[in-house]
Amino acid sequence: MEEESSSRGCYGGKAWRPVKTWASATVFVLFTVVLLSGVFISWIDIPTFTFPGASIFKTTANESSAQPSLKKTESPKTEFPPESPKTEFPPEPAKKEFPINCPNATTKQTCPLDYPLKHETKNIDAEVCPEYFRWIHEDLRPWKAAGITREMLEGIKSTAHFRIVVHKGKVYLDKFRPAYQTREEFTFWGIAQLARLYPGKLPDLELMFQCEDRPAIKKEDYKGSKGTKIPPLFHYCGHHTAFDIPFPDWSFWGWPEVNIKPWESTLSAIEEKAQMISWNDREPYAYWKGNPTTSRGRGELLKCNDSKEIDWKARVYNQDWGREMAEGFKHSNLEDQCTHRYNIYIEGIAWSVSQKYVLACDAMTLRVKPDYYDIYSRGLIPMDHYWPIRPHKMCRDIKYAVEWGDEHPAQAQAIGENGQRYVAESAKMKYVYDYMFHLLSEYAKLLKFETKVPPGAVEMCSEAMACPFRGSIRKFMDDSLVMSPSDVPPCSLPPPYKPDELKALQERKEKVTRGVEMKEARYWRDFKRGTSSWWSRIFHH
Repeated sequence: MEEESSSRGCYGGKAWRPVKTWASATVFVLFTVVLLSGVFISWIDIPTFTFPGASIFKTTANESSAQPSLKKTESPKTEFPPESPKTEFPPEPAKKEFPINCPNATTKQTCPLDYPLKHETKNIDAEVCPEYFRWIHEDLRPWKAAGITREMLEGIKSTAHFRIVVHKGKVYLDKFRPAYQTREEFTFWGIAQLARLYPGKLPDLELMFQCEDRPAIKKEDYKGSKGTKIPPLFHYCGHHTAFDIPFPDWSFWGWPEVNIKPWESTLSAIEEKAQMISWNDREPYAYWKGNPTTSRGRGELLKCNDSKEIDWKARVYNQDWGREMAEGFKHSNLEDQCTHRYNIYIEGIAWSVSQKYVLACDAMTLRVKPDYYDIYSRGLIPMDHYWPIRPHKMCRDIKYAVEWGDEHPAQAQAIGENGQRYVAESAKMKYVYDYMFHLLSEYAKLLKFETKVPPGAVEMCSEAMACPFRGSIRKFMDDSLVMSPSDVPPCSLPPPYKPDELKALQERKEKVTRGVEMKEARYWRDFKRGTSSWWSRIFHH
């Protein structure tokens, strides 16, 4: 009965048993929904779940604390698939180098067989060569129309020191007579390094080379009908009255007789020493040191030391090479001569290898107008890379240049820095080799005969050249050895000058030089007004 009375419905009737079961299930479902909703809300982390207009779900710390406290359930960790391992690329293998291996005394020296005869360069666009490379076209222009015959080449044999032959990627030497000191050895060496740098890229060719100071093929000897028979002769410098083809001089690879190291290491040493002395701490004079007996101009330069009547602002010194050799070259290191604000360049018997060392000091170069040119000097611009000095008015020009520079130090320093940058960047060894490569390649296109290796010619490789030597000669060769082929192609040869371009370039140089001379003339007019009787005595300077 108890069970019956307690089971009555609201209306007083007997309750249906399944009703109680339905209500319990309903409560259970509602409880489950609420519980799962809380879990879901906790899992999605409302404060960071955003979408357009969702800012209303974000709460500040104060707002959050004002809400009824709810028991948080621990957020489940999202399981991500494991990361795929990163691709590990093997390190680029070290570039193989090929040092010189000399045999013992009982083994005959031969050229190595392991050095690559060909090497593929990277597939990249070559940079454009410096502007002065355009002179290659001008130097070869005399043979552009008719080409070069074997008769023309053999006709200059008595004047040349040696013949170079490139045949099927190998370089051969046919020597006629010895040259002064080690000029020929280091010229051979330079060509051998070119073949190592760009193996298999040099075309077949034959050329004649002369190692004297002055050019030998005079234009006046090949006028009229002889103009089609000009013999091609390679040389270290050129002249406007000669046909000689300029080629890099031996000192780029070293000059052991006067302890001048290869250009790359010498340039580095000069730059390092030059940076140690600021402009203000340098001597405010124009400096030169060398052999004054090689030319009349150098002898005249010594007179600029005479300061009894007037200080010409020059400090000129005689270099006694005999004494230097005896004392171990203690006072002739090129890097120790960058102690003045101004450096003088003047030719000797002909062009001088000293020009690149003078420019490298970053002092303002006072360049006595040269008669000769080498491979890079035609790219120098007055008042950009150097200050022009007239040969017949050297002392007066030097004094004015120094005093101008002291009054305009920023401009003077800029000229010095531009000159230094020019030889450091445009005449670096990469471009020296590229110049040789393009010159020889363009020259080979002009040959009208088949190249052949003459009897008695020997293959010229680095081992055959370096191994017989000891001392500084061997050291300079080791220091300038190309250790492996270049992965980078030669720079791209720019096109020839057009006639109007050449004319404009020459007129620009002349105009700048005239401007300097006009300013100097005004300077000396003002200077003369402040002087009297001794003016006539110094006018010849």
